[in-house]
Amino acid sequence: MALSVPEGYEPLDARSLPGYLARHPHLAARLGGRPEDWRVVEANDGNVNQVFRVHGPAGDVCVKQSLPYVRLVGESWPLALGRIHFEHLALREHGKHVGRRVPEVLHHDARLFLLVVECLTPHRILREGMTDGVRYPRFAAQVADYLARSLFFTSSLALTAEEKRAGVAAFSANTAMCRIMEDMVFTEPYQVHPRNRWTSPALDGLAAAVREDVPLKLAAFRLKHHYLNTTEALIHGDLHTGSIMVTQEDTRIIDQEFAFHGPMAFDVGSLLAHLLLSFFSQEGHATARAPREDSASWVLEVAEALWSSFHETFLHLWEAHGAGAGDPAVLLTRPGEREALRTERRAFLQRLWEQSVAYTGAEMLRRIFGLAHVLDLERIADPERRARCEERCVHLGRDLLVEPGRYRTVRDLTAAARNAVARTPRGQRA
Repeated sequence: MALSVPEGYEPLDARSLPGYLARHPHLAARLGGRPEDWRVVEANDGNVNQVFRVHGPAGDVCVKQSLPYVRLVGESWPLALGRIHFEHLALREHGKHVGRRVPEVLHHDARLFLLVVECLTPHRILREGMTDGVRYPRFAAQVADYLARSLFFTSSLALTAEEKRAGVAAFSANTAMCRIMEDMVFTEPYQVHPRNRWTSPALDGLAAAVREDVPLKLAAFRLKHHYLNTTEALIHGDLHTGSIMVTQEDTRIIDQEFAFHGPMAFDVGSLLAHLLLSFFSQEGHATARAPREDSASWVLEVAEALWSSFHETFLHLWEAHGAGAGDPAVLLTRPGEREALRTERRAFLQRLWEQSVAYTGAEMLRRIFGLAHVLDLERIADPERRARCEERCVHLGRDLLVEPGRYRTVRDLTAAARNAVARTPRGQRA
């Protein structure tokens, strides 16, 4: 189909990209040598944009460009080009608060809807490492620090009312990306839709049951309403183990094109969901020589450490920097009111936790029945084995979405995951 693009826009490719980079001296200097010395590698792990890694004698850069359609699907799904603009804004804004937890922005081209950032080497995608059973000892603390800082400092707990409204306005036009989430997380998995797919025929019955489950669909609607009407903080908008790059020492967060001012719990819940998806997938990758029990246990330990560290860091930031228009400290100023203030802050985080639980469930379900699946499960070659892992994801995901209040602590959540595996021994269907 014909796609409409603004005048001057053209998608770059491996042949045209070196010439473009050479016209920008600071990028050419970073790469070193001559354009013919540069090696361009297309990265095909993104669902939405095209991404290239360019390697030169002196250094590397990563180039990301919007296409006028969703890369995963093709031209049959047109998509506004402006998402790169919002990714650029989010990297700049979050970078003020989280430092090197996000990549350094090197160049932004508004005409070509193109962004150049530092190339993260020797980092690898967290999801790939976890699928291979690799453990990353610093990940939980570092990503919790990113979450706490990015969410707190872009919320009204830290900002004036004027600053907060300006932030909301700056991202309010990122509607195309928000619409993807609105449809693919909260709507399409619960209806017959051409983009849906699942492990068939093994999960045909579960897919039909989801479409007929009235309490589940109402819970999804209520959560969608919360997503649509909450502007708490500048959120990543698609935070999962595929949008994080790691080494044993360092954690970086990438792919901010879904960023907007939304519910804090969406980021927290999405990341927890992908840790649970990884946990349930571990048995599917197990062999007699590598049974994966230790890897599975580590994933749940990470989930527990992530929330505990986030909770502690967020509270510390609030106590040290809570001077925003939305901080109850504006009213509770007398010494005798300090305990009430501490209680209110902890109540806020408890509400955030329970909202995160619901978003965890919704994200797990859409990754089983929607368009975009995860390689943690997709790489399980045996469909019966994969379906067994996925069934556990579905049953727990439904419970989290429908009854999030049952899970008062992160250990309630991890215990439920462990129990789901214990109830269905190896080789048996859930």
